[in-house]
Amino acid sequence: MEKDYRQYSESAELLKAMAHPVRLCILRGLMEKGDCNVSHMQHCLDLPQSTISMHLQKLRAAGAVEGERNGLEINYRIKNDKIKGLLECLFPVRK
Repeated sequence: MEKDYRQYSESAELLKAMAHPVRLCILRGLMEKGDCNVSHMQHCLDLPQSTISMHLQKLRAAGAVEGERNGLEINYRIKNDKIKGLLECLFPVRK
């Protein structure tokens, strides 16, 4: 074990950002679909747009997702491959 905990900060922040049921659901949906806009997420999750936007902001701040503007909407996708690996562990694909 190492005494220098600073090297674990990025991973800890990523895990904290994921540690909410709605954010896990958003990430899992993005992993399965590839990319998605807030309107689609709102329809699927049956949550207000403001709630979804707040969760996306936390995921963006942690470097988990990124958005690409397409006209008036922003399509979000998973930015970090660590997230994909963690999601595959949490939600294995059934064959």
